[in-house]
Amino acid sequence: MSSIDLNAYGITVADTRRNLSPARLYAESLQYDDDPALSSSGALIAFSGERTGRSPKDKRVVRDPATESEVWWGPVNIEIDRNTFDINLERAKDYLNTCDHLYIVDAFAGWDPKYRLKIRVICARPYHALFMHNMLIRPTAGQLAEFGEPDAVIYNAGRFPANRLTPGMTSKTSIDLSLESRELVILGTEYAGEMKKGVLTMMNYFMPKRGVLSMHCSATADKENGASSILFGLSGTGKTTLSADPNRLLIGDDEHCWTDEGVFNIEGGCYAKAINLSAETEPDIFQALRFGSILENVVYDKSTHEVDYTDTSITENTRGCYPIEFIPNAKLPCIAGHPTDVIFLTCDAYGVLPPVSRLTAEQAMYHFISGYTAKVAGTEVGVTEPTATFSPCFGGPFLVWHPAKYAELLAEKMKQHKANVWLVNTGWSGGSYGVGSRVKLKYSRAILDAIYSGELAKAPTVTDPVFGFEVVSECSNVPSEILIPRNSWADKAAYDATANKLAHLFNKNFKAYEAGVSDGVRSAAPKEGGAAAS
Repeated sequence: MSSIDLNAYGITVADTRRNLSPARLYAESLQYDDDPALSSSGALIAFSGERTGRSPKDKRVVRDPATESEVWWGPVNIEIDRNTFDINLERAKDYLNTCDHLYIVDAFAGWDPKYRLKIRVICARPYHALFMHNMLIRPTAGQLAEFGEPDAVIYNAGRFPANRLTPGMTSKTSIDLSLESRELVILGTEYAGEMKKGVLTMMNYFMPKRGVLSMHCSATADKENGASSILFGLSGTGKTTLSADPNRLLIGDDEHCWTDEGVFNIEGGCYAKAINLSAETEPDIFQALRFGSILENVVYDKSTHEVDYTDTSITENTRGCYPIEFIPNAKLPCIAGHPTDVIFLTCDAYGVLPPVSRLTAEQAMYHFISGYTAKVAGTEVGVTEPTATFSPCFGGPFLVWHPAKYAELLAEKMKQHKANVWLVNTGWSGGSYGVGSRVKLKYSRAILDAIYSGELAKAPTVTDPVFGFEVVSECSNVPSEILIPRNSWADKAAYDATANKLAHLFNKNFKAYEAGVSDGVRSAAPKEGGAAAS
């Protein structure tokens, strides 16, 4: 076990346990953590306490002269001043100094050595240390010996609350980021995902400054030529499921960068949703949750330690965290060539968008900035019809620059490397939720297979007069009657009305971004009142 002197950080705890092995972190978690257990498969079961998900309304960014002109200020990046940040930083250090021992994880964000950041995590819980051991890229013994000063530091004092009376605080939870000093402070939440997304937020600031597009997406690679494809999509669109493709290599399931050389994964592991997980539906993820992995906030049988993945009594956001090499078809190192295809996944519960359509560069920027999907009715009291959800760049809570910055980088790289762009609807067909039926997973997989093979680049298309994109009208192993949405609706007038309703929602949402984009991107907006294709 190695240690490191933290006095330079104002932390005087002498017992610092640096980069412990998973076995040692298991042992220490069983000794020191709250109600720890081992699952029957060998994964560590850990609990994050009161907070079982991220707290985006409690995220704060320091407004300082060096970065204030670059940050997209508003509800995503809520500002605090340096004095408030220093108060919270001091509060975190005061708590950490009360601990008998601390855990340090020194590791990398980014598989490409040219662009990676050296991250140092200082925390009090062994579960948090194991989480970041899995989620960051683990250094070799030689790299650790030469690690030196980190590029960014995370102070995880999540067991200690923020002071509500501190200016800018709205609760006892606060996640505070200083881009200038490259420090992240966590107070009042023990949810491990705050560290993961804090790293993504930092990459979302520093990478675009170097002309690199940071992305909240999954990525796969062709087994023969190494060319990659990237899949964007919000929760419930099938991003993780469709990236788990036995015919392709997995680069990563959530966070990537696109450079002048190709694509690389930011992370060294995966943090997958575990709700309703089974060996039949997600065999790769299921088998990955073994020794060395973490199961977070799950319910288990106290006698057998078998996990009940259907039990959401603690939270619906149950999670599994594991190193990416636990996935059999992972590509190591997690780097690949330039994407041949960029895929936007949406689960359109309105049943309006086609199963697959091809986008121009301007349409790609428009739909990238929009980041659309729809939740189904019945998830909340009083919700009786689908609810549109928009998240810019398919990762709004983690953006730092204006969404147009990322969209411009995407368009530039797509043009330079001649990537095709596709909008794939994994949602409803033949009617909205409650009337139509969801597009079968085997059809979505067939569409992706046809994209990867190059078939759809040559397929016939029909222009949608409302949304303007080219709708693919023929695809192997997909019924032609579902490819043109209006044809699959029994009530054509209802389709037209629903299509125009969705177009209005797109246009209403996009008003927040119009000032920051070109005329070409604005012209890619859907046309309300258009007659639908048939």
